[in-house]
Order: sequence, then structure tokens, then C-alpha cells
Amino acid sequence: MQIYEELVARGLIAQVTNEDEIRNMINEGKATFYIGFDCTADSLTAGHFMALTLMKRLQMAGNKPIALIGGGTTMIGDPSGRTDMRKMLTLEDIQHNADCFKRQMEKFIDFSEGKAMMINNADWLLSLNYVDLLREVGACFSVNNMLRAECYKQRMEKGLSFLEFNYMIMQSYDFYHLYKTYGCNMQFGGDDQWSNMLGGTELIRRKLGKDAHAMTITLLTDSQGKKMGKTAGNAVWLDPNKTSPFDFYQYWRNVGDADVLKCIRMLTFLPIEQINEMDSWEGSQLNTAKEILAYELTKMVHGEDEAEKAQVSARALFSAGASADMPTETLTADDFIDGKIDILTVLVKAGLVPSKSEARRAVEQGGVSVDGEKVSDIKKVYTPEEMKEGIVVRRGKKSYKKVVAEI
Repeated sequence: MQIYEELVARGLIAQVTNEDEIRNMINEGKATFYIGFDCTADSLTAGHFMALTLMKRLQMAGNKPIALIGGGTTMIGDPSGRTDMRKMLTLEDIQHNADCFKRQMEKFIDFSEGKAMMINNADWLLSLNYVDLLREVGACFSVNNMLRAECYKQRMEKGLSFLEFNYMIMQSYDFYHLYKTYGCNMQFGGDDQWSNMLGGTELIRRKLGKDAHAMTITLLTDSQGKKMGKTAGNAVWLDPNKTSPFDFYQYWRNVGDADVLKCIRMLTFLPIEQINEMDSWEGSQLNTAKEILAYELTKMVHGEDEAEKAQVSARALFSAGASADMPTETLTADDFIDGKIDILTVLVKAGLVPSKSEARRAVEQGGVSVDGEKVSDIKKVYTPEEMKEGIVVRRGKKSYKKVVAEI
């Protein structure tokens, strides 16, 4: 199976322009393609996995990736998929975030000489003269067509700033610049980016002629893809200081039964034939599939040793045991009153709930256990001696901490 056919088999392709030409170019290893990453945080998230693994797959097939760091477009903010305007970041914040992205991308992509490029669009966007840009690029865009784009339509009711309205032009200019300067002939992105990406393809043709071979592919971004990288309202980061390898493993270990094989197919490098054999798995076999998914992705991001540790710790937790590698909260003497601490305070100190009122509800609803036994008494207390070796405190199915008293 050639690489384009494999991408289709893995369920990654949503829509394309020039499919026959794209197929031949990718299969022959002749594509120079880019994917953009705006620097809105100081770490990539699990939601970037689809793009990162795609770049790795295509590079392994002989194609050349360009990781485009959005130092310039981040100044504008992409309105796609948002109900409000993004936070305005300083140049210093954006540069710091861009530096963090580079270090994380190197785990997926080989940036050695001639293999790939990492480029920051601030290098050309921030030096553009606005009037010159309007004359050169603005004339190629129809405001009517832009307003029909999905990324803008969903913002019209709540308000779309003129700043964000320029994002499509900026992103389109990126492709135009990369095409002229680096021979980049293909762009990839999520299907919510389709309008923006078509803008770039059309700009190249308008400026350079109909024979310009600029092509667009969007990755499938279904409901799982849109949720990917977030749990309980919080991002799942690739930076181990923001999301520990254990928590990262557990996020993937806890994906829904209906999504696990889809994630394995899209995100791992297991052979398609092996994944196809899993299609008939059900019941307890799906738990095995979740372990495979969690292990493979944790190994990819954090290395084999951390993946092994996370798997051992997760299995220990499942059997109600405590592991040295489990996320731990340490209590000191100041946390105890008269030599005792109640379960509500333990839950708050462990970061499993934001407040004592939330802790009370969790206990009363039967969602709290300690060392595998349900806690139903909100007045339940523990002594430092009982917590000397650590207790595993669990809220619901997916949130837990080992809590240790330092005495």
C-alpha cells in the first residue's frame, strides 16, 4: 500500500483539490508541504497529534515537510471554531511559545539538512506594508466569498473583529510566500481550515497563473478530533511539566470504546493489517486496545522508559495499588488540624476538586474512593501515620492522586 492510499485507509483525508496529482506527487515523494501551528500556548497539545504524525508519515515516504510556526498569524488570531476573540499575546510571549514548539516538533520530524524546514511566518508577515499588501493581495479576495466561509459565518452573530477578518488573507499569503520562496506545492490542515486554505491556493493561481501547481488537502477533523487534546476543560499537553507522562498515558487509556480503534488507526504507526485485525475486538479486548493506544502515543512523546512506567502505574491504580510513578501530592504538618485531615480537604489539596463544596457533592454522590474503597462519610478523617506510605485518592473513573503525608 502506497502512502496516499494508507492515509485514506487510516481515515485521515477529508477533502482535496487535484486528487490524482496529489496522489502521484505524495506517492513519488515529490511533495514539499506545510502545516501551520499558531503559537497560542507554550506547548503543543494532544490535539496536534494528527498533524505531527501526518508530517512524520509523509517524511518517511520521501516527502519534505515545512513546519510553519505562526509567529505572525498568532498576532491576528484564527477565528475558526471559536465563539470569541483570542487573547492578545505580546511579541515576547509568541517568541517564547515558538521556541517551545520547535523543541517538541523535533521528536516527530527529522530537521537535519535537506530533510525538513522549520520557518516562522513572522519573518515576512510582520514586515509587510499594509497598503502594499492590500494592493497586491487584497484585490484577489471577494468579501462576499469570505463572509460565506464557515470560519467567519459562525462568528457573525456574536461579532467578528476586523483584526480576525484579516486572518484568511494572512494564511493565504503564507502559502503564496512558501510556494515562491521554498517551492512548497502542498498544504495540509484541519477541515475547519478549508476556506482559509482554498484562499491560498486561489491566490497562487491568481498571482502566478493557472499552471501553478498548488494543492490543498484537509485532514479529517471529526468529533473525536475536535475533542482531542482536552479533558474536563483542560488541555492535555505534550510538555511533561504541564501534563505528566502518567496523566498523558491515562488520557489515552480512557478514550471511549467507540473511539479507540479510530485513534489507533489515525495516530499510531502500527501496520494497517494489524489494526484491521482489531476491528472485531469487543468487551475486554477494547481495554487492551486502549492500553496499546496509550502506550504507543506516550512512547512517541515521552520515550519508551516513561511509557513503561506509566503503564505499570496505571495497572497498579486499576488494581487499587499505589505506584511510585503515580502523580503525587505531599502534605505537611501544616495541612493537619489536631493531627487529622478530613476527606474534603484531601480532595481539594490533591487538586481533584476546585472547592470543598464540589468535594462534598462528589462524596455524597458516591464518586470518591480511597485505596479502592468508596468513601461515603464527608467527615471521614485521616492521620499523618495513615498517610505515611501514601493513599490513592480517586474521584470518578479518571481523576486520582497518591497523597502522602510528610512526617
